[in-house]
Amino acid sequence: MKQDSGVQALDALDRRLVVATQKGLPLVPRPYDVIAAELGVTAAEVCMRLAAMLERGIIRRIGAVPNHYAIGYTENGMSVWNVDDAAIDELGAQVGSLSFVTHCYHRPRHLPDWPYNLFAMLHGRDRQAVMEEVAQIREMLGDRCHGHDVLFSSRILKKTGLRIRD
Repeated sequence: MKQDSGVQALDALDRRLVVATQKGLPLVPRPYDVIAAELGVTAAEVCMRLAAMLERGIIRRIGAVPNHYAIGYTENGMSVWNVDDAAIDELGAQVGSLSFVTHCYHRPRHLPDWPYNLFAMLHGRDRQAVMEEVAQIREMLGDRCHGHDVLFSSRILKKTGLRIRD
């Protein structure tokens, strides 16, 4: 019996849709109409296929990725937290729900040098603003926090995900 490798094949149209959208949607009032015209299908078909790929886990999300520097948020800090492993899901959900946290996730510790297992990205117009947000997280975590730090960005890195070639 052949085992399922977990890999899900894309049909030709799904592949073309991924290639057409992987660098971002057109900045127009109806971006799915533009993509649909490019692919020779309807906007409804584009939306249906994107929804199906989200459901199947082929794509993780559709969302805006702002350039924080361009909109005035020049101090970007990755806050790192050493929290109880037994409470990581609960605490991560609480931290991730804060309006000023853009993304939050669990990462493995690398002891003895790196005790942190919860990461939360913060953006501010100045370092003081970020440090005030860190203080709010610290207060929220209470005695389940056993240490933290903030790593501020020193330069802009090009951020891209996996790309399929045409």
